[in-house]
Formats: sequence, C-alpha cells, structure tokens
Amino acid sequence: MQSLSRDRCRSRSALRETCMKVVVVGGGVVGLASAYELASAGCEVTLLESGKCGAGASHGNAAKVALAESTPVPGPGVLLQGVRWMLRPDSPLSIKPSLAPGYLKFLLRMAQHCNAKDFDAGLDVHLRMGEDANALFDDYQRQGIDFEMHARGVLLAFETTARFEEHAQTLKAFATAGHVAEELHGDDLLEAEPALSDRIRHGMFFPTDRQIEPDSLNRGLLKKLGDIGVKVREGVTVRSFVSSGDAVTAIVTTDAEVIATDAVVVAAGVPTGALLGELGRRLPIYSGKGYSIDYSPAPIGLRTSLTLEDTRVAVTPLNGMLRLAGTMEFGSRDDEVNDVRVEAIRRAARQSFRDWGDGPTGEQTPWAGSRPMTPDGLPVIGKLGTAKNAFVNSGHSMLGLTLAPASAKVLTDIMLDRRSTLSPDLLARISPQRF
Repeated sequence: MQSLSRDRCRSRSALRETCMKVVVVGGGVVGLASAYELASAGCEVTLLESGKCGAGASHGNAAKVALAESTPVPGPGVLLQGVRWMLRPDSPLSIKPSLAPGYLKFLLRMAQHCNAKDFDAGLDVHLRMGEDANALFDDYQRQGIDFEMHARGVLLAFETTARFEEHAQTLKAFATAGHVAEELHGDDLLEAEPALSDRIRHGMFFPTDRQIEPDSLNRGLLKKLGDIGVKVREGVTVRSFVSSGDAVTAIVTTDAEVIATDAVVVAAGVPTGALLGELGRRLPIYSGKGYSIDYSPAPIGLRTSLTLEDTRVAVTPLNGMLRLAGTMEFGSRDDEVNDVRVEAIRRAARQSFRDWGDGPTGEQTPWAGSRPMTPDGLPVIGKLGTAKNAFVNSGHSMLGLTLAPASAKVLTDIMLDRRSTLSPDLLARISPQRF
C-alpha cells in the first residue's frame, strides 16, 4: 500500500472545491477521524453523537497504536476456548449464552472464521491497513491536532512456552509487513523490563508501537473539527432516514429535526448494525465488552508498554498514569462493571509485576464499555448498497484507535470516487457487501 500520508498531501488541494454535504453519525474516534478527513477534503460535514463525543470504547481502550497486536479476534480454537471458559467468570474470554436469533447467527458466523486460513487473511488486512498508522498520527500533530503520544514500543510478555510458541507462528507475517520483533527469554527479558516478576519468562518486543492517551486525541480532534468548520452536535439521536429514489436526502432526529444531506456515514460503534437496519441493511456488528482500570499516579515504573499475553491484559504507561485493559465479553447488553472481571485484571498485575503489591494506591473507578465486533474480526468500510450515498465505517473490534486515521482515509477515497491506496481485493475484504 502506498503511503497514506503522502497521498493525503497530494490530494487535498485538488479536492478543496468539493461541496458535498455529509452527515457523520457517531462521535467516537472513528467518527471523529472520518469527519476530519471528509472536511479536509472540502466536504461540508455535520457530526451527530447521541451522547458525548469520545466516550465509550474511544475513552476506555488500551491506549495503544497496536500494530503488534493486529491479530483478528476469530482464530483457531477461539470459540471452543470460550465455551470451555464459560463457567469461569474471571476468564479472559467470556461468552454469555443468548437465544436472540441475531446473536446466535453472529456466533455461528464467527465460528466459521475460527480457522487458520481466515485468521491469516484477517491479520494481513489489519497489517496492510495499519502500516501507515504512525505516519498518519504524526501528520495529525503536524496539522495542529494536539494529543499525548509516546513511542515506547510494546513488549508481549508470556508466562508459558506454549503460549509463546503459539504466538511466534505469526511473526513471519509481522516481519513481512515490516514489524520485526526481538525475542527475549529468561534473564534477557527481565533485563529489558526489570518490573516484571520471575514468572514471566518469554517476550517479543516490537519497537514501532505507539501509545496514545485516547481522551487527549478525542479532544484534539474535536477542537480541530471546530477550527475547520465541522458542526458537532452532541446529545442528538437519529430516529430515521428520509430517502428519495435510491438516495438518502435527510436525517430525522428524535427531536423531529430534519437535517438535509448529500451523503450519510454511520460510524456509531456497536449501535451501527441496528441503525443501518433503518437504511434497509442490518449488518452483523455486536458488542465485545472490555474493561480498563487507571492508576494515577502509576504504581510502578515501566520502560515500555506491555501485554500480558497469558491473561490478555494490556499495560500502558502514560503521562502521570498507568492503564490496565483486558477481557473480551460476548453477549453483554450493558456497560456495567463486573467486579469479578475487574479483579482478574488486578490479579494479573499482582502476579506479573514484582513491586505491584496487594493494593496500590491511586486506582480510579474501573471502566467497562462495548467494542464493535464483526464475525470475521475485520472492520466494515464502504458503501452500504441499499442507497447510493449511504456509507459505513465501523466494526474495528479492539483496533479502533489504531485504524481510525487509515479507515477515515479509505472511506473518503470511496465517497469522493478517488483512487484508493488500498487494492480492490483489500477493499472487497472490508466492504459491507461481504455480508
């Protein structure tokens, strides 16, 4: 894939005359990035958010540009492991049984993708989409978007040899995409990160991964949107869409306000699937609930960010704080905090860091939120198909922050009929039409 940042610079001047009115539905990081890219290309953009922009998963994520962790959620044995863990309330993966037909169909579709071939193909999509992530975030800062970003790399830490060797099977794909990991074992690992306990015996260090404090990014994007004339409307919920022929002409809010538009983008996270049903095509986007805990001040010092792979807990040092994030919970219908699952994250830290202690001070209120999941683990970006001017940008699973700038760029290419930096094959693999 050609450099997205270089293409961005070449294309903007030619598209300044574009005057298409676009309504973006959803104010998470993907929606904010989409609004920014479209407005930068000359579109007149209105962004609607039912709550507060940057809340939800865009607030409580692992705070990483997670290039080293781009593996799709569906993988060989994932659902089988989830079934085995169903009786463990503190397991890293939880599947809550549901008789809802749509949810059952979603799980069956996911099961079909839990194989090596689809896993490798999904990893390829994520790596190719994310290859310019760092450059795009650097572009954001050069363009005056102010946010906290670090370049500490990430250390994937393993307790067991079996888990290390399982993950090592993906290293060739990462290396082909330019992400070469340094393998560390025993004393070499503890020398690289002295904070780890002796039970952590294997590691893979990826030097190019970044860390971003997500609230600062969301604030920075919001300010920039205001500076370039984007109308941001919070507390506004979409009730319906008005169509004429094969096009959407307006959006009706729950307050009965009618907003005329030339095109609509739905980037509303988990609610995207149901919302698109109002446009005649509901997509299989369901919740994968995650948790995070912030500590301020940080209870330990770290040289890098980490992921404790055996317990699936991300550990991200930021300015003045440390974030722990983890678990995947399918089937939850709310964002309530489950204390058992939070305690599992705390326990992972106690066991993995030598100076963590039983209960470090500075713990903030734990967070839980829903991430938009698809059956194949890949985002959904492109034309919906039921209307010529209806588009979607959602389903990014745990990679919303990582892929937001690139996804916004891809979406804008599609909407403005300009040549995409992604190949037709790759566009087809993330298209809504695959469902």
